[in-house]
Amino acid sequence: MKQTKRQKTLVELNKDKVYSVADAIEALRPYCSKKFDETLEISVRLGIDVTKNDQNIRGMLSLPNGTGKTVRVAVFTENNQEDAKKAGADVIGGEDLIARVADGFVEFDRVIATPDMMPKMSRVARVLGPKGLMPNPKLGTVTTNVAEAVKIAKAGQIEYRADKGGIVHAGIGKMSFATDKLVENANALLDQLKKVKPASSKGQYILGCSVATTQGPGLKVEAK
Repeated sequence: MKQTKRQKTLVELNKDKVYSVADAIEALRPYCSKKFDETLEISVRLGIDVTKNDQNIRGMLSLPNGTGKTVRVAVFTENNQEDAKKAGADVIGGEDLIARVADGFVEFDRVIATPDMMPKMSRVARVLGPKGLMPNPKLGTVTTNVAEAVKIAKAGQIEYRADKGGIVHAGIGKMSFATDKLVENANALLDQLKKVKPASSKGQYILGCSVATTQGPGLKVEAK
């Protein structure tokens, strides 16, 4: 049976080896697509019990070198529209924007809302919630300072969140980035996850870590 490109890559790479983040990135570079700039994705498996509310890991982090991705930001506000526009928001509106989203418009990657809009946002919770776009005060996406929130989102802020298996997945930059820049971004996320370790999480906290490109295989890396 003929091997796929991915299978050949796995044979050529030592998938059982534990690499440094830098060495893993360099090992993956030759296999990157020449047609588009692939994203470096990191997966961190945590020793948490996600069924316990106090062990739900979720937050926002501004990566030191950004993500290399153009983030389309929508701002829901009635009174701060000019501030949002000056800060570079892509979509701005109040109840009119809520109506558009209710009709299926979701051409944005991040949502910011002012507190006075939140009771009205319930109309689109079923649209935004499943996509992870619903504004949340704990994540800083419900705020009166919409200009600052827009600038942070545009500068390369990511959301990290543990899935049902206790694994955090995040894109931490493009493969066109210099290796040291990607390593800095990876370390920033790992440091942040260590800072938010739940007090009730016992035993080993970071159980494993791997990196992969958009279309490439995953390589185990040290999570020191």
